[in-house]
Amino acid sequence: PLGDIPVLISEDKVISQPAKILNFLRKQKYNADYELSAKQGADTLAYIALLEEKLLPALLHTFWIEAENYCSVTKPWFASRIAFPLSLYLPGKMSREALNRILLTKGGPPLYSLTEVEAQIYRDAKECLNLLSKRLGTSQFFFGNTPTTLDAFVFGFLAPIYKVCFPRVQLQEHLKQLPNLCQFCDDILTCYFRLSVSGHSPAGQDTADANLQKLTQLVNKESNLIEKMDDNLRKSPQHPPRKLTTLKLAAGGEESSPFNRLSP
Repeated sequence: PLGDIPVLISEDKVISQPAKILNFLRKQKYNADYELSAKQGADTLAYIALLEEKLLPALLHTFWIEAENYCSVTKPWFASRIAFPLSLYLPGKMSREALNRILLTKGGPPLYSLTEVEAQIYRDAKECLNLLSKRLGTSQFFFGNTPTTLDAFVFGFLAPIYKVCFPRVQLQEHLKQLPNLCQFCDDILTCYFRLSVSGHSPAGQDTADANLQKLTQLVNKESNLIEKMDDNLRKSPQHPPRKLTTLKLAAGGEESSPFNRLSP
């Protein structure tokens, strides 16, 4: 109801925000960092802090403050997923909260104007993307061939920038100049959102294909039935249609009785 994303729904529990979701999963014995060393765990925390300090403000600005992006993409996108009448109020509230957060964390001296703040947060974001690209290098994931918490955090920040079609795309353009980060997003989307690890379609896709096949069979049966009806109609005796006379108006411009106006 507050518009916080991402959201994890598990039975009767609703958990939002990445850190809270990860803590919940760890309590359920799901820990992607189980095999990491102490140093790698420290690096994970350091890079997550870097993302929230350097990249998050630019992400908030891109979605919620940039007027063209907000009006044409963000506002209608979120409003379509929020129940009326909150859909009329919450997007604007979220936009104001994003602006307040940016000004609170980035609006101190020597940055006094909103224009200066915007320029600085995008410089910081591009520098952060460059550091992530250098850290990833030619590896598939940040700590080898297995995804960890850091990969989930980075993907959560990069995928919206990479995939959403915005009118104003300065951060997206910079990201697309870093091919290893783009490949990182594409690999995760392919492995975990479109196809299963084995390369086969997930169960949902199989269900959709089965439903489509059933629908096709039903349409074919209906087509055959219509063809048979047409054949029977053509073989049956045909009578010329009865010609109806034109409607006659009674005196005074009113129509005559319904029993008279359709008489042959």
